[in-house]
Amino acid sequence: MSARYQVLPPTAPVPAPDDTLEAVAREGARQMLARALEIEREEFLGRVHYQRGAEFRGYRNGYAPERTVGTGMGAVAIRQPRVRDVPVGAEPFASAIVGRYERRSATQARLLARLYLEGLATGDFEPVFRELVGGSAALSPSSILRLKQEWGDEYQLWRCRPLTERYVYLFADGLYLKAGLEAEKTAMLIVIGVTADGRKELLAMDEGYRESTASWTGVLRGLRDRGLEEAPLLAVADGALGLWAALDQVFPSTRHQRCWNHRRLNVLDKLPRRLHAATSKQLHALYTAPTRAECTQLRAALCQQLRLQGQADAAACLERDWEDFVAFYDFPEEHWTHLRTSNPIESIFAGVRLRTDAAKRMRVRENALYLVFKLVTRLSLNWRAINGPNQLLLLIAGEGFVDGKLQRQPNTEGAAA
Repeated sequence: MSARYQVLPPTAPVPAPDDTLEAVAREGARQMLARALEIEREEFLGRVHYQRGAEFRGYRNGYAPERTVGTGMGAVAIRQPRVRDVPVGAEPFASAIVGRYERRSATQARLLARLYLEGLATGDFEPVFRELVGGSAALSPSSILRLKQEWGDEYQLWRCRPLTERYVYLFADGLYLKAGLEAEKTAMLIVIGVTADGRKELLAMDEGYRESTASWTGVLRGLRDRGLEEAPLLAVADGALGLWAALDQVFPSTRHQRCWNHRRLNVLDKLPRRLHAATSKQLHALYTAPTRAECTQLRAALCQQLRLQGQADAAACLERDWEDFVAFYDFPEEHWTHLRTSNPIESIFAGVRLRTDAAKRMRVRENALYLVFKLVTRLSLNWRAINGPNQLLLLIAGEGFVDGKLQRQPNTEGAAA
């Protein structure tokens, strides 16, 4: 059988026998690391080979048994120098480069944790990365999970950090995951804020119980206690009643904007399938209308049509909480594409679900929380700022908008003069 079609053993990456570049790079790394370890021993003893030192600090004692240490470029074989007969009371010799039981560099440990974050199952590390990390490094599922312990520390520091920015808009939603031993899914309550310069920032991520009022109240109070004292001007979310009740308690001046995507789905759910296509187009024309008055007229016409078709429940659904669906008309038109729906946060959930669905059910809820935190943190690097960020300063200054257009206050002092 030709080499092209040869079946390779499942220990990828498999070293190519004629890969001179890889061989030279590893040998160079091995020699440099060996020399650095020798220099450490010479500095500790205060002398090189066959030289007397000013102060006796012990004798060379050969080398520890050879082992491999995983680095960012692969496994490197080392023989760690040893020292014997160190004087009583003196510090024993210990390498600052390679620890006594160290099997991988910090960079490689972070690489493995990142690969787990991106979706590689813990059971896949052994067959895939044994050649990379060396024969003696631990690659069991439990050892990989230990690499993620720093995620919890990062999350706790992030969760307690002070909030010093001014946030104009909030996007909030709950993400449900299969985690823990309970039959019910775990709810992750997530809040994203828009700063005065238009950037989106992850503000909060906490476990909650079914997006209840008590759970959301705890999240919002946490934001307020950490420095978000000025209430956001507008909050965007779906129809979760717990959030809106919590907002009225913690930030009563914040206006509500309900998601039109969710309302569209709720209306269509009450209609027979034969009416879905036509009604969906009418709903789209309704919430993309250029003025509030036109939007209201289109709603009235659609509700009348639905009732004539015997679909009173769908008409009532469309009319319910109407003011919470047209609040966006009192904000800059450039921002409407961001404010009409909760897509800015739903798109993040889509990326998270790609990873968490592959994990089926995570046994520990805290691990699920830390995993989602790291995923969202990574995804936040690609978040797009909102359109027309200069308009945010006008909103903060108290300027009013009607149907998306700036309505400047008349200069009463100039008129009086």
